[in-house]
Amino acid sequence: MTDAAIFVIFPLCLAIAAFSDLFTMTIPNRVSAILLGAFIVVAPLAGLSLAITGMHLLAGVVVFAVCFTLFALGVMGGGDAKLLTASAVWFGFNSSLMTFVLYVSIVGGLLTLLILMMRKQENAILASGLPVPPLLFTAKKIPYGIAIGLGGFLAYPSSPLMQAALAQLH
Repeated sequence: MTDAAIFVIFPLCLAIAAFSDLFTMTIPNRVSAILLGAFIVVAPLAGLSLAITGMHLLAGVVVFAVCFTLFALGVMGGGDAKLLTASAVWFGFNSSLMTFVLYVSIVGGLLTLLILMMRKQENAILASGLPVPPLLFTAKKIPYGIAIGLGGFLAYPSSPLMQAALAQLH
């Protein structure tokens, strides 16, 4: 049951956040709350010691401090900051967190370029009849929840929880 939770909760929450951000330019607070709460429940059931769980939570605190600073500077949205923080605890303070942040950065940069190019071609895209969410053209923001979601999907197999769950399959 714990392995099923590890396989499902994190990816599902990231998918919900990404789609919500794409269509509404918001990430529901409940997604981040579910991620954080689920980690606190799943971690001991998955066999993480109190010290290791604490390191995972410390990773969340460090990511929150960076994200809060970026939010205060107007560089990052609040939903993005909360989602990154809640996601960070699933990776912990190790190389998988750096992998996650790297993937989010790369995907975020590519997403930003794609959306900026689309905005320059708004009339052609609308005339073509492609089903593009209107907020991609009207909002001045970038739905970074998509990048967080895709970066999380790419990095999650390297996370300690996923590694432990995969080891149980053998």
